[in-house]
Amino acid sequence: MFSKSRINEPGPKAGAESDHPKAAEPAATKPAFDYTSSAPKAKPPASVLSSDLTITGNVKTSGDIQVEGVVEGDIRAHLLTVGESATIKGEIVADDIVVNGRVIGRVRGLKVRLTSTARVEGDIIHKTIAIESGAHFEGSVQRQEDPLATSGGQKPAVAPAAASAGK
Repeated sequence: MFSKSRINEPGPKAGAESDHPKAAEPAATKPAFDYTSSAPKAKPPASVLSSDLTITGNVKTSGDIQVEGVVEGDIRAHLLTVGESATIKGEIVADDIVVNGRVIGRVRGLKVRLTSTARVEGDIIHKTIAIESGAHFEGSVQRQEDPLATSGGQKPAVAPAAASAGK
């Protein structure tokens, strides 16, 4: 329909404004949209669940979450920050987990950090872990190369070992 010579020549574009600008405008704006849409995907802001919020049910995202309220259910995220006033009752799975508040349930993450204000009741499966002085932890700790790939199948192997070690 369009020849290469017409697209590259400035003369015909100026002469045939009714046909060519319509085709040229989407091509000109499309790279701008592609560039703009790739910038927000690089690092979107964390979703914040405020201290007055209570969620009953599971939460799943590929982004970051900061929990300040109460969640009764499982959470899956890229980066999960549990605030000092937060309580999570359920399993949490994330690449990076920072616990400042209370977690009742299993914790699975590549990097797990319990700060001095953390209160965790449950097993922790991790690749790397840091526990600050003053953190409260009750459960077992197990290191795995890929803790995110494990499922409930690994839990029975961990629980009897933890139970027999504790008695």
